[in-house]
Amino acid sequence: MAQPADRVSLKEKIGYSLGDTASNLFFQTFIFFLLYFYTDVVGIPAASVAIIFLVGRIWDAVNDPMMGMLADRTNTRFGKFRPFLLYGALPFGILGFIMFITPNLSMQGKVIYAFITYNLMMMMYTVINVPYSALMGVISPNAQERTVVSSFRFVAAFVGQFIVQFAVLWLVSVFGKDDEAAGWQWAMAVMGGLAVVLWLVTFASTKERVQPVKEQKNPLKLDLADLFKNIPWVLIGLATIFQLLFNVIKGGSVVYYFKYFVQDQQLSLLGSTFSFSFKSLTSAFLLLGTAATILGAVMANIFSKAFGKSRCYYGFLGVAAVCTALFYVLKPQDLVLMFVLQIIASFAVGPVSVLQWAIYTDTADYSEWKTGRRATALIMAVSLFALKLGIALAGTFQAWVLKVSGYVPDMPQSATALSGIKSLMSIFPAIAGIIAVVLMIFYPLSNKKMIQIEKDLLERRKKSD
Repeated sequence: MAQPADRVSLKEKIGYSLGDTASNLFFQTFIFFLLYFYTDVVGIPAASVAIIFLVGRIWDAVNDPMMGMLADRTNTRFGKFRPFLLYGALPFGILGFIMFITPNLSMQGKVIYAFITYNLMMMMYTVINVPYSALMGVISPNAQERTVVSSFRFVAAFVGQFIVQFAVLWLVSVFGKDDEAAGWQWAMAVMGGLAVVLWLVTFASTKERVQPVKEQKNPLKLDLADLFKNIPWVLIGLATIFQLLFNVIKGGSVVYYFKYFVQDQQLSLLGSTFSFSFKSLTSAFLLLGTAATILGAVMANIFSKAFGKSRCYYGFLGVAAVCTALFYVLKPQDLVLMFVLQIIASFAVGPVSVLQWAIYTDTADYSEWKTGRRATALIMAVSLFALKLGIALAGTFQAWVLKVSGYVPDMPQSATALSGIKSLMSIFPAIAGIIAVVLMIFYPLSNKKMIQIEKDLLERRKKSD
C-alpha cells in the first residue's frame, strides 16, 4: 500500500499524462498515416519508404541508450528528467511540422528530404520521450501507484490517438481543400503547436520523488551489463517489439483496407439507405476502437490487481490477436462484424498499453534490488528503442508487402494486392501479437514479488539517508 508521501495527486497524474497526449499527436499520426502520406501524398515508392524506416533504426540503436545514459547522469534544479521536457518541447513541435512539408523536389530529393526529416524527428522523439518515460519510474517508489499513473498516462495517450483519428484528416481537408499536401502541412502545424503547450504543462506539474542512493556510481559498462542480465526487462523488451509490430501493422493498414477492400458502401438501416464513403467508415472504425481502448485502459488497474500485470498483458494481447486474425475471412459487406471485432480487440489493447510501461518501471526496481544501482532512464531508453524498432520494422514490413503484392496508389488493386492488404490487416499482426504473448508467459515478477522488492528498497534508502 502506498504511503502518503508516495502518493501522486490527481493534478500531478493528469499533468504527467498530458505528456503522452503530446507525444501521441505525432506517434499515432506515424502509425496510421505516415506510410500513406509518403506513398500517396508525397509519391515516394513503397520500397524507398521501407529503406527510410529501416536505415533510421541503426542510428536509434546508438542514440536511444546514449540519451538514457545522459538523462541518468543529469542533475539540475529541475531534477534529472524534467529539464528535457522544458527544453525539448519547442524543437519537438517544429520538427514535427517540418516533417510534413512537401517540397517541390525531384524524386531523389523527396526521398532525401523524407529521410532527413524523419530521422531528425525520431531523434527529437528520443530526447523528450526517454526522460518522460523515466520520469514515471521516479514519480513514486510504489509499484501499484505507478500502475495508476500509467493508467492516467495511457488514457491521455489514447485521447491523443482520438484527436489524431478525429481531427487530422478533417484538418487536412479544411486547410488543403484541393491541395492535400498543403493540408497535411498545416494540419501538423496545429498538432505541433498543441504538443508544445502540453509538454510544458507536464514539466510544470510533476515532481521526481525517487532518488538513487547517495553513494551510487554509474559506470557505463556496469549499467549496460546490468541491463542485459535483467531477465524481466529482456522479456518485456522483446515483447514490446512484437506488440508494436501488432499495433502498427494493423493500424497502418486500416486506411488501405477501407480504401481498396471495403470501399464506399451503402447500408440499409430502419428502412432507409445510407451512403458511406471509405473515409467516413475509416474514421468511424478508428474512433470506436479508440473509445474502446480508453475504456480498457481505465480498467487496467482493476485487472492488474486481480490477476497481476504480466498475466493481464499476455491475456488481453492474446484476445486482441485472435480478433485481429479473423479480419482475413471477412467480406467487404461484413461491416457489422468488422466493427464488433474492432471494439473487442481495441478494448483488449487498452490494458496492454498501460501495463507495458508499468512493467518497465518494475524492472528498474528489480535491477536496483539485484545490483544496488539504479539506471531508470537507460532502461526506459533501450525500452523506447524496442518500441521504435517495432514501429520501424512494422512500417518496413508493410511497405515491402505492398511492393511485392503489386500495390499501385490510387488505382483499383489486383487480387494479389488486395490479399496483401487483407493479410496486413489480419494475419501478420496477429502472428506478432501471439509471439509477444508467448514471451510474457515467462515473465517472473508477480505482484507479490514486487511488494517484497519495494520493502527491501525502502529499507536500503532509509539506511543511505
